Amino acid sequence: MAVTIKDVAKAAKVSVASVSRALNGSTSITEETRKLVLETARALRYVPHSGARSLSTSRTNTIGVVLPDLYGEFFSELIRGIDLAARRRGLHLLVSSSHGDAEEAGAALRAMSGRVDGLIVMSPHVDAGFLAANLPDTLPIVLLNTHDAGHHCSSLSIDNYGGAAAMVQHLVETGHRRILMVTGPANNFESAERLRGFRETLERLVPDHDPNQLAVLAGDFSEESGYRAGHQLQSLKRLPDAVFAANDMMAIGCMFALNEAGLRVPRDIAVVGFDDIPTARFVTPPLTTVRIRISEMGSRALETLAFQVENPESTKLSNHVLQTELVVRRSCGGRT
Repeated sequence: MAVTIKDVAKAAKVSVASVSRALNGSTSITEETRKLVLETARALRYVPHSGARSLSTSRTNTIGVVLPDLYGEFFSELIRGIDLAARRRGLHLLVSSSHGDAEEAGAALRAMSGRVDGLIVMSPHVDAGFLAANLPDTLPIVLLNTHDAGHHCSSLSIDNYGGAAAMVQHLVETGHRRILMVTGPANNFESAERLRGFRETLERLVPDHDPNQLAVLAGDFSEESGYRAGHQLQSLKRLPDAVFAANDMMAIGCMFALNEAGLRVPRDIAVVGFDDIPTARFVTPPLTTVRIRISEMGSRALETLAFQVENPESTKLSNHVLQTELVVRRSCGGRT
């Protein structure tokens, strides 16, 4: 049987109340008693019951995380950052995926309610009405990369537009003019912002660019869609100078398809991505990309949420836009 707080009290020859105070860091007992209780608890290998503790603190010491997917290096890095920050604070995580579906996102949020102290949410379906329909108003929430960020709760977002603009500028400066983009999902905020940055910057820097020409291919952020795009490129009458994939996974898939067809990157066509997932530096050739500090974003989201949980009376919202960084490797090449 598990050791109880009563067992610790009996072995230390003190009251149950004194054991509770010692374990919870109360200053209403002597240092001698505290030391005795802690040494006794350690000797008996007593583990505090988190459920019982939550009854007295009204907290579960658990943070909920709802993401559109759990597959791939981006989400792995994001969860790693959240987990590192949670561990530093002695918090646990409850993680779920909405699989990009609005009904599943709502179901995941409702399932978390009452089980967690706060939520980190990334979903293309989240807005004020969606949150109000699925969660109590008092639950602290931090949104990641959503179109509604900053209006009703704290948020962290990436400068997707600026990152895409910087990449297009780099490609143009290295001599590329015919640039094609492989987009992300149509209903995705990040994808839309990256596409907007691509289009507006290309039109500004390449005045003779014909906007009616095929400038985009549809993708969905998966390697498979990048691979399909790589095959679609081969059916064009003329290859573009460069392909800008809206994330690294699609860029890697595209590079694989081009390599299968005997096309060399960057000699025959340049390929670049967005995110800087760990694999990006290890593919051949190493991938030029827009760096997001993914793990750091996860850690900052957790710290922001933890502050809200610990300061429920504070009404100040924290809204941050995280800057990106251009990382130039060999896949972008150059033309004269």
